[in-house]
Amino acid sequence: PSRLQAVDVTTLRAVLAEWRPLLLPSRFEKAQQARTHAVQIGLRSLSGAQWIELSWQAEAARLHTIPPPPRQGDGSTLAQQLQHGLRGLALVEIRQQGWERVVELGFARRPGEPVLRWLVAELMGRYSNLLLLDADRQVVALARQVKPQQSRLRPIGTGDPYQPPPALAGEPPRLEESFESWQRRLKLVPLPLAQALRGAYQGISPALLRQLLPAGWGERPVDAMSPPEWQQLWPAWRGWMEAVENERFGWQIEPAGYRCWGAPEASPVTVNRGLAAYFGEHLTAQVLLQRRQQLGHRLQATAERERHQAAEQQALLAAVPEGEALQRRADALLSQRQPSRQCIEEAQKLYKTARRRRRSVAAITPRLDLHQQRLAWLDASLTYLEQADSLEQVEQLAGELDALLAERRRGSPRGVGQEGDVQQGNSGRGGNRQAGRRPAAEGVPQPLELHTASGLPLHVGRNHRQNEWIAFRQARRGDLWFHAQELPGSHVVLKSSQRQASEGDLQAAADLAAHFSRGRGNRRVPVVMVPTEELQRIPGAAPGTVRHRGGTVLWGEPQRALSLLPEQRP
Repeated sequence: PSRLQAVDVTTLRAVLAEWRPLLLPSRFEKAQQARTHAVQIGLRSLSGAQWIELSWQAEAARLHTIPPPPRQGDGSTLAQQLQHGLRGLALVEIRQQGWERVVELGFARRPGEPVLRWLVAELMGRYSNLLLLDADRQVVALARQVKPQQSRLRPIGTGDPYQPPPALAGEPPRLEESFESWQRRLKLVPLPLAQALRGAYQGISPALLRQLLPAGWGERPVDAMSPPEWQQLWPAWRGWMEAVENERFGWQIEPAGYRCWGAPEASPVTVNRGLAAYFGEHLTAQVLLQRRQQLGHRLQATAERERHQAAEQQALLAAVPEGEALQRRADALLSQRQPSRQCIEEAQKLYKTARRRRRSVAAITPRLDLHQQRLAWLDASLTYLEQADSLEQVEQLAGELDALLAERRRGSPRGVGQEGDVQQGNSGRGGNRQAGRRPAAEGVPQPLELHTASGLPLHVGRNHRQNEWIAFRQARRGDLWFHAQELPGSHVVLKSSQRQASEGDLQAAADLAAHFSRGRGNRRVPVVMVPTEELQRIPGAAPGTVRHRGGTVLWGEPQRALSLLPEQRP
């Protein structure tokens, strides 16, 4: 995910401009901490229930309204402190002074009465914090304690008197300032223009500079700028200040982030809704990336253990032919005309070892097959993980891995089965593979449902359990099953039982099977097509494990499948 654009003071003023008519006054109802670095506050105003989110996360410090969230995290210590401290109070005042990124929410028993609690949100990057103050502005609760060894300038903890952040450097932007004064202030020191603006004035963020300055101007030395360039920059500067002063805000997405001023007046999205969607999308993408990495490490570590154990079994199997040599040595010892007692004892030992080696084949071969089947299952899971585009898909795969590991701890062979030409994650001739068991979280699987250009439904399994669902539970006589040949990937079922499939329908299904396989990066991928009634479930095997004989091979083009998807996938 790209770097998040921080909430600067311009954005903050836009948010609060929408808050005041919506939230003043409003009765406090609930506090919950759904995320590690964010709390959600439920309020009830004349227009109904409203929810706001306040976050002190360093890379995503923010506040904005949110849709009503699910109940979660109301048992956290901070949520309980807020619940206790704000119970029975109403939000009656919203403060934000100057160009500070500090917002103070005042709560009283009713409008017109003295404020009894202040909820202070400091949105200052890695120094961000959330504090609850009493009527004397002493800290009652806070999200992040700052110890003296962390900050000699401003340590803060429960019971301390609240001290505002240090004063900002630079001058506050003023509409009354003339062009000559503004230009003189910026040209005082021969710095690059962006650096001069940030040093001379308060409230100038990197995002604002990107919006104010033409491309490449930020690095231009102020003493090298021509009079026409200064005249070109001045209206943009004035336009921004007028928008902030007159609260002319609006939401606009830009290639490098978002913009809250100078947006079209008829923008259909409020700043608060835009921020909620922007941060929600980016933070979800970050969590998705983190979870994919974590699960990928677990799958790879599990596969490494399986490979090590398989190598041990293979070494034991390789030692079996030595039993024949031991047998011949024993025969030679006893073939002597008058073997000594020592020779007889040695021969008996050799015979015993040879018999043990021969008997071990029956035990080693199933174990070796089991390890190879698990490795194939893990390989398929890694493919599903690489192509997962939602947290739900990742968590379902994690549940399947948990089930596999639980079975391995129990030492049960259930959940592992042999397949014929096509198996759980790969397709091939005579392959033996294994699939994960049903994850702990039950429920109806939700495979990807698409349609061919002619309207025939297509079902795509994005994990082992969904493969089982579409291949056996949902398939009907006449449906066709597709899978990339000799590659891990998804099962695809074309619902040709509804009507006869055309060549275009078959090609679309083959393209999807190629796209949702390990061969996605190839130009063409061989795909096996089999009637679903010819698929066989393996006795004792886990969901998604299938066996078949024969089949027709088509060539699928992974990139061509993009036209069938609701949106292009990387």
